[in-house]
Amino acid sequence: MRGWFLQVNYNPPPPWTPGPGPAGPGGFPAAFDIKSGAPAGQAHSPGEESPIPNKVVNQMNRPRLPLGDYYQLLLRHELVADDTPLTADATRPVALVSCDSNVVIPNTLFLCKGAKFKPEYLRDAMGKGAFAYVSETAYPEVPLPCIKVTDIRRAMGLLADRAFGHPSGELKITGITGTKGKTTTAYYFKSIVDTWLAGQSHRESALLSTIVTDDGVERKPAKLTTPEPLDLQKHLFHAVSAGADYLTMEVSSQALKYGRVIGVELTCAVFLNIGEDHISPVEHPNLEDYLNSKLLIFKQAQNACISLDCDHVEQVRAAAEQCPRVVTFSQKFPSADVYGSNVRKEGDRIAFHVRTPRYEGELAISTPGLFNVENALAAVAAAEVYDIPREAVAEGLVSAFVPGRMEHYASRDGQISVIVDYSHNGMSLQNALRSVKAEYPGRELTVMFGCTGGKGIDRREGMGSAAGQWADRIILTEDDPGPEEVEAICADIGVFVSAHGKDYTVIPNREMAVEQAILGSKRPAVVLLAGKGCETAQKRKNGPEPCIPDGQLAQRALDKYDAG
Repeated sequence: MRGWFLQVNYNPPPPWTPGPGPAGPGGFPAAFDIKSGAPAGQAHSPGEESPIPNKVVNQMNRPRLPLGDYYQLLLRHELVADDTPLTADATRPVALVSCDSNVVIPNTLFLCKGAKFKPEYLRDAMGKGAFAYVSETAYPEVPLPCIKVTDIRRAMGLLADRAFGHPSGELKITGITGTKGKTTTAYYFKSIVDTWLAGQSHRESALLSTIVTDDGVERKPAKLTTPEPLDLQKHLFHAVSAGADYLTMEVSSQALKYGRVIGVELTCAVFLNIGEDHISPVEHPNLEDYLNSKLLIFKQAQNACISLDCDHVEQVRAAAEQCPRVVTFSQKFPSADVYGSNVRKEGDRIAFHVRTPRYEGELAISTPGLFNVENALAAVAAAEVYDIPREAVAEGLVSAFVPGRMEHYASRDGQISVIVDYSHNGMSLQNALRSVKAEYPGRELTVMFGCTGGKGIDRREGMGSAAGQWADRIILTEDDPGPEEVEAICADIGVFVSAHGKDYTVIPNREMAVEQAILGSKRPAVVLLAGKGCETAQKRKNGPEPCIPDGQLAQRALDKYDAG
């Protein structure tokens, strides 16, 4: 069954209205034997301090639906696990749907999720006002009515969408997926949209990216590329409340595989590329699973934008055909709807010629990296979906800035150029190195990077091979080592570096590694600091620890060089 894939013309059913009738109490079929349950928490009295957590304050004008409405939703999608009668009051309004026991108010419907979930979390939620819970497992030791479901992830996505009134139906959402380039494309497209909207005196669009969450109400560093369902729907609801109208979001393979974006209507789905990444026991078991997960994005989109230059293009194109409209883009095939050619570096910009169904001419980006033209073409293709004028496309692209993506720093004498980039897999690092080599001919090319610990083990081969093939000087360091030792990770990478006949240096401390990469370079030099971008935390054995972003470290080293 694929009932959880909401069609693009999906209209959520009207709120369930209780009332007596022949079908049974509250309008439910008599077989459900719904009984009235006593509340687990009481609303606060006038004059008392409100028990509502700050995280809930901005959600107070959400729809208030009775429990029966949520129960019917689960029934329609065949998620209710058995015929056990519901022992909660179906007419009772649900004040909040939550999966976090720290965010519970009176009359909360609580969701039990995660492999590490413990009954004490549910007990804590009950004490704060939860009056029923949804779970794949019943917890008889906790005296609350249970709605047992067969798939908590699907249930969570559907319930989250319902709790916030299906906000995606009020927005024009562009979802972007791909192994590399999602963030850059998202920033390019947001810049284009905002330029267009500014010309109409309209507020700027919203953005959900790997770097930042900016939904019109909250602006903060992002925790996940694509948020969990309740957080995601909250952000969409905020965008609607703020009058954002347009929203650009990155959609990860994990979000698609595990149903985080269930119920989200996409006006446009952008598919950039596919490469071997995120292949591990805790992510995707193989490339087939990874690709199939990404292709799910088209099931909930009205329009598709796809690259004809990506691997497995026939599969991608076949999946995209389920969308009413498909816009293709390419640098290889002139038959594409959006065709880019004559890519060259002009001063501090990358210029290229473009032909679309509506216009033809020159465009440019200010971000270094010849490979970023692919991302620019994706943004141009998405702009075709919305009929955004050429002038807004041109201005938006050239003015776009992407934090931590191909950021450029230089010494005063011009002898050292430093590029800070988020390249964190073999595919993206190879593209970055190849581009830097072409853009800075005659310079020693130093690359500094590491690999994550505990997952994405295949990255060690991909990144090590890319460095061994393209770099003149290689420094290995930490990059979210997690449960593993930095030296052990670097030794794994080093095997693939050495296979290309290259030497490498291991400097476990990233701050020291950045300084040595820059100050120890042979001038004229170009140094690529890869992997972390603008991130401000290192994930180590005991969890995330604050760290200085690579850009600041680069500037500090260049200042030391400039001072002599």
